[in-house]
Amino acid sequence: MLGNFTYSNPTRLHFGPDALEALAGELAHYGKKVQLIYGGGSIKKNGIYDQVVAILKDAGKEIYEDAGVMPNPTVEKLNEGCRIARENHVDLLLAVGGGSCCDYAKGVAASAWCQEDPWEKYYVRMEEVDNPILPVGCVLTMVGTGSEMNGGSVITNHKTKLKIGRVFGEELFPKFSILNPEYTYTLPKYQMVAGIYDIMNHITEQYFSGDDDCTSDYLMEGLMRSLIHSSREAVENPRNYEARSNLMWIATWALNTLVAKGKATDWMVHMIGQSVGAYTDATHGMTLSAVSLPYYRHILPYGVHQFKKFAVNVWAVRPEGKSDQEIGLEGLAAMEAWMKEIGLVMHLADLGVTEDMLEGIAQGSFVMDSGYKVLEHQEILDILKQSM
Repeated sequence: MLGNFTYSNPTRLHFGPDALEALAGELAHYGKKVQLIYGGGSIKKNGIYDQVVAILKDAGKEIYEDAGVMPNPTVEKLNEGCRIARENHVDLLLAVGGGSCCDYAKGVAASAWCQEDPWEKYYVRMEEVDNPILPVGCVLTMVGTGSEMNGGSVITNHKTKLKIGRVFGEELFPKFSILNPEYTYTLPKYQMVAGIYDIMNHITEQYFSGDDDCTSDYLMEGLMRSLIHSSREAVENPRNYEARSNLMWIATWALNTLVAKGKATDWMVHMIGQSVGAYTDATHGMTLSAVSLPYYRHILPYGVHQFKKFAVNVWAVRPEGKSDQEIGLEGLAAMEAWMKEIGLVMHLADLGVTEDMLEGIAQGSFVMDSGYKVLEHQEILDILKQSM
């Protein structure tokens, strides 16, 4: 394990079929005013909304609804949520939904009492939060982002064609999260597999960095093997509780900061994918699946030792008689076959990307410097072209 680090995670998780029973106890720690955050209304169709509202009312809470959170929360929606929180002096933000709702809630938590434009201050200039922060709780209905146990918040600005992820400190981690795998049963297959690849890419973004014999790598290899197995089970039978519960748990541990310890981490696939999302509003996990293989094939020569480990330890590639680079490429080929098997989008054109967008997408991709290769603009453009 390289470097010095501190590990802390303040989020309390309640997991399992009866997890929602813990909500009443959690609500007792906060004041009467709750901002109830959710998306397009699916929680009203599946009954989760009624269950949550009943618990809130039994606890004597005043409910301020903040509905309509979109899959890629916008600056305009963020400003609306901040207004609701400010005008009503809410005591708790309760997000009921997937990662976008949780991300959005954390954005509102940081921004509601900001005296400046929060987009400019916290997402563009990346300044520290210096105003009061509202507490966040999550009731998770979709897996993938890991937002239920981290400080991440991704906001899209369509006017500037930027989609920016801000990783806040532990003061923005949800205070509690409720994880019932059964809530994910009714999710359409497209959204389920997009979430599965978001999980995989969260792990590979951290895995493909560094060159030491790192304990975090072994943890990630186990998570990836479990993910691959459980993804196949869930695609075959979406109501397989064991598979869905494993996916939910893997998603949480993929991005709750644990496996990043001792790693430099990369995140270039996310930077390119988020820029694609700013232009298309495409489902996040699918933007990642479309660009990741060209990117990994591009950087493989610079981190061949890690790609060999990935092939052998995750995909069971037999190394005899092959060069390290051949082994690494075989591992990526195995991942590609799995991606196609579960139904992921493999080409940007299928997400609505056109050739005339590529220059702008490349320009809007923030360049990270902690992976195996710091990309030049032309390299990003080439990767995008290969992803079409």
